[in-house]
Amino acid sequence: MTARTLLPSAWTVAPATVSSPAAEALLRDYFIEVSDRYYLLHEGRVSTPTEIEEGLAGSPSDDLAAPTGLFLVGCHAGEPQACAGLRVRDARTVELTRVYIRPAVRGTGGGARLLAAVDEAARGLGAERIVLDTRLDLVEARALYVRHGYCEIPAYADTGPYAEIWYGKDLSPAPPTGA
Repeated sequence: MTARTLLPSAWTVAPATVSSPAAEALLRDYFIEVSDRYYLLHEGRVSTPTEIEEGLAGSPSDDLAAPTGLFLVGCHAGEPQACAGLRVRDARTVELTRVYIRPAVRGTGGGARLLAAVDEAARGLGAERIVLDTRLDLVEARALYVRHGYCEIPAYADTGPYAEIWYGKDLSPAPPTGA
């Protein structure tokens, strides 16, 4: 059985400390992928080790912890393979960031499981809305967001040089348990 034929039930998602070894490894893999894709598109090359280290240092994730946010790690068959962060923007809005699923397990239901956990965690933070920004070239991520109820919105802030498109999702009340 290949990884792509495993059922989504092989996925679990739980809050994690953003500075844990598993979280740091996932964040490094995330940053390498988005950086490499950017440099390949714009300069025809992958990122240098120096660019990766400078990028990680310049984009800390320490605000993805209470009281300013939270960090989720998704495990596939018990191994950390995905992550997502939520940053509190105001009393009713959180920002989704650092969404990543390792390539070897994409297509196994992890994206759906991760975004369901994001919705639940956002509600737990009191949020009524989730917003995010991304780049136009990250087409897989954009498709995932749209499949899970996100709609394109106007820019909600000057969120940095790599923000090219913004999405938002209004959170309806959580479905009743057992229904």
